[in-house]
Amino acid sequence: MSSYYKPDRKADWNYGGPRWRLSRSKIDLFVECPRCFYLDNKLGTARPPGYPFALNSAVDALLKKEFDIHRADKTAHPLMEQYGIHAIPFAHSKLDIWRENFKGIECTHKKTGFTISGAVDDVWVTPEEELLVVDYKSTSKDEKIEELNKDWQDGYKRQMEVYQWLLRQNGFRVSDTGYFVYANASKDEKAFDGKLIFEVTLIPYTGDGSWIEPTLLRIKECLDSENIPDAHPECDYCTYRKYAGKKLQERYSAAQPKLDVPPQSSATDTGSLF
Repeated sequence: MSSYYKPDRKADWNYGGPRWRLSRSKIDLFVECPRCFYLDNKLGTARPPGYPFALNSAVDALLKKEFDIHRADKTAHPLMEQYGIHAIPFAHSKLDIWRENFKGIECTHKKTGFTISGAVDDVWVTPEEELLVVDYKSTSKDEKIEELNKDWQDGYKRQMEVYQWLLRQNGFRVSDTGYFVYANASKDEKAFDGKLIFEVTLIPYTGDGSWIEPTLLRIKECLDSENIPDAHPECDYCTYRKYAGKKLQERYSAAQPKLDVPPQSSATDTGSLF
C-alpha cells in the first residue's frame, strides 16, 4: 500500500475526536457528496487524495511575496490600480495564521459546536476599513480568463463565501465583493527558455453566504446519524464504488461452490451498500 494514502485514520481525527474540525474543504465535500463526507468524517475513510499541484503552489507563494511587499509599504499593488480597486493589502498580526493550512481563520459555531476554519490566500482593505477576500488561482488556458463561468468553478465561489463568512464571524466588516487573482500561463511563446509567461487578470465576485448556515445544520444532522446518507447522483467516487463493488461481488459469488440450498446472508453480502 502506498505510504501516501492509508484508508483508515486514527479516531482522534474523526467526528467527535479531539482533533476533528470542520474545514472549508470539508464543507465543500458535503455539498459535493454527503456520502463521501460521511465516510471521511464519521467512518474515517477519505477519498483517495489528489496529487499536489506544485506549479500552482509556486505561483501562490510568489504572489503572496509580491503582495506582501506592498503590504509592508502600505501601498496598492499595480494590479489594483489597473482595475481601479481602491484598496491596499491588509496588514494584521494573525495574517500568517489565517493563511496556514490546517489552521487558518476559525470560529466556533454556536448552534453546532463545530470549530470551523479556512486558510485564505489574501485579504485587502479599503479606505473605509472594509475587508476584501482575495483568492489566487493559476492555470494554462488558451482564452483570456475574465469570468468564472464553468460549473466546476462553483466550488471556487463557495470557497470565497466561506472565507467572507469566517471573517465576519470574527467581527470584521467584509465586502460582499471578493476578487480572484487569476494567473494564466501562455502557451504561445516561441520557446520555453526555462520560464513561463503569465497573463494575470482580476475577477470580481459578489458572494452570497446564505447557504452556509443551513448547510452547517445539515452537516450536524448527518454526522449525528448512524445512517449512511445517499450519494450524490453525479459523484464519480460513489459511482466507481458501486460498480466496482458489484463486479467484485459477482466474481466472489462465481468462485463459490454451488449449493442446493442458498446460503444465509453474511458479512460478505455488501451489495446493499453499493
